[in-house]
Amino acid sequence: MNRFLLLAITIFALVFSASCGPASSEGAASDSPSTYIENKGSDTIVNLALAWAETYQAEHPEVRISVTGGGSGTGIASLINGTVDLANASRQIKEEEIANARSNGIEPLEHIIARDAIAVIVNPTNPVSQLTLKQISDIYSGEITNWSEVGGEDRPIVRLSRETNSGTHVYFLETVLRLGSQADKTLFSRDTLLLPSSEGIIAEVRQNPNAIGYDGLGYVPKDLKMIAIAEREGGAYVLPSIATVNDKTYAIARDLYMYTNGEPTGIVKEYLDWIMASEAQEIVAELGFVPASLTPSLSP
Repeated sequence: MNRFLLLAITIFALVFSASCGPASSEGAASDSPSTYIENKGSDTIVNLALAWAETYQAEHPEVRISVTGGGSGTGIASLINGTVDLANASRQIKEEEIANARSNGIEPLEHIIARDAIAVIVNPTNPVSQLTLKQISDIYSGEITNWSEVGGEDRPIVRLSRETNSGTHVYFLETVLRLGSQADKTLFSRDTLLLPSSEGIIAEVRQNPNAIGYDGLGYVPKDLKMIAIAEREGGAYVLPSIATVNDKTYAIARDLYMYTNGEPTGIVKEYLDWIMASEAQEIVAELGFVPASLTPSLSP
């Protein structure tokens, strides 16, 4: 091979590989700032993150933002490994994950970027319209197995859940199945079908009149039925919405997060600042989530 051609190829490979690495949240020493942002994690957040990236890149054509899903666990693992600039998560990072990150020289910093209601959904032909948290817990743990036990028809209940790497799965386990008790060790019933995506749950509920599932409010289409939920027997039954998340009357609502390695700087900081400003938060509401600026944090 011509040695000048070989040299040109080598230089191109080095430039390309450097441009595709994560932009350091703590500011890497270089002659020019990186214009590439790697963003990975929660499937709940992925559509919102894609909408943000598309809008931001249209306004800042010099910036390139890569957005992928894979679940909150995947995003946090990538942060721990130092391979992303922004890790999306629909749950808070765990203490053991923080410890793993610090042992790898990473200092996770939490940013609340939106809020979400988790809707419990059924097929529109299902006559059941309301459940208590305890009834939902009993359904998913296998204590209740037939719709007739909660006022429905004599049909077996088909339980649908996100897979274990999903932050939504973890949140639902801790908040609904275990009713917020750290001492409770209740698990999903063994016959619960674990699906890899929000779209998978939507599709199964749409075609199966016996199914029950849960999903972020922003993913629920109009042709499916959302269950009104009461925190306790005798309490008010409330449907998920931006309003009921804001007034804290809906029982299954949570913060959504991005994590960085320490205080962000450079292009990552500029992008996060934009996410928290009005234009990006309007996109949050358009996609069925709750803008982070409307209410105090829902985290404990």
